[in-house]
Amino acid sequence: MSRTTPLFPPTGRILRHRRIDVDGMSIFYREAGQAGAPVLLLPHGYPCSSYQYRNLMPALADRWYLLAPDFPGFGYSDTPERERFACDFDAYADFLQRFTEALGVRRYAIWLHDYGSQIGLRHAIAASDRIEGLIIQNGDIYEDQLGPGYDGLKDYWKAPSETKRQKLFDAVSEDGFRREFTAGLAPHLAERVPPDLWHLACAELTSPGRREIMVGLMEGLKENLSWFPRYQAWLRQYRPPTLILWGPQDGYMPEGAGRAYLRDLPDADLHMLEAGHWALETNLDEIVPLVRDFLSRLRSGESRARRAV
Repeated sequence: MSRTTPLFPPTGRILRHRRIDVDGMSIFYREAGQAGAPVLLLPHGYPCSSYQYRNLMPALADRWYLLAPDFPGFGYSDTPERERFACDFDAYADFLQRFTEALGVRRYAIWLHDYGSQIGLRHAIAASDRIEGLIIQNGDIYEDQLGPGYDGLKDYWKAPSETKRQKLFDAVSEDGFRREFTAGLAPHLAERVPPDLWHLACAELTSPGRREIMVGLMEGLKENLSWFPRYQAWLRQYRPPTLILWGPQDGYMPEGAGRAYLRDLPDADLHMLEAGHWALETNLDEIVPLVRDFLSRLRSGESRARRAV
C-alpha cells in the first residue's frame, strides 16, 4: 500500500530542544531548521516561554533556521540571582545579543510579541546592523492606544501600595494565566487555546523568585513607557521590512495598537486577524503562509511589503 503523506515530518522540520551556557546561566532553547539558513529569532512574551512557538517553528524549518530561547527566570532556563542578572527590560535585551553571539548568529529577522516586542526593540536599537526585518504580533509601543486591560496597572503605577502589588502577585497564578490566554476571545476561538499553556506556565514557577521576576516586569512597564518614543524613532529611522499580524480581540492591545505602527512604518504589511493576543494558538494555518511569503520576499530583496487590511 502506497502513502501520499509521510508518516513522519521531514528531518529539517523536527523541533530540537537544547541548552547553552550564556554568562554562566543554563539557557534552554528550541531550535528548528539548519544552521546556515536565514535566521528568525523568537523571543517570548508574558507569561509564556519558547513553548508558544512550538507549532510555528516546524512549519518554517524547511527554509529558515529558527531559535526560541527561554529568558532567564522563565521556562526551563535557570533562574538567576538578581544581583547577577537584573531581570529587567535592559537585561533581557542584552541577553538576546549574548544568546545569539553564543550561537554564532549575526543577522536575523526577529519576532516581536507581548513585552518581547519591547525587549526586542531595545535589542534592535543597540544592534541595528543585526536586524533584517520584523514580525510584530500584538506588541504595543503606542501609549495612546493601550487598551482597558492596562487600567489596573496604571492605577498601581499612579499610586503604588502593598495591597495593589499583591493583586499583581495574585495574577501570577494558574487562574491569572488562564485569563491571560483566553480573556476577550470569542468562544469559538477560546476553545482552540490549549489549557496546557496556563498549566505549564504555572508549573514553571519553580521558585518564589520567578513570581518576583514577573511582577517586577509588570512594574517595569511604567518606566518602559518612556521608551515608546525611542522605539518609534528607531522604526522611522531604519524602516525595517515589517509584517504585522494583529489579533484585535485583546484587552491590552486592541486594533488601534496594531494600526498605530503605520504611523512610523507606512509600508508595513498589516493583517488584522480574527484572533486575540495568542493568535499562534488560534490562527496558525492563516499565519504560516503570511510569514513564509514575507520571509521569502525579505530574502529576495523585496524589502517593502504589500500592505493588507
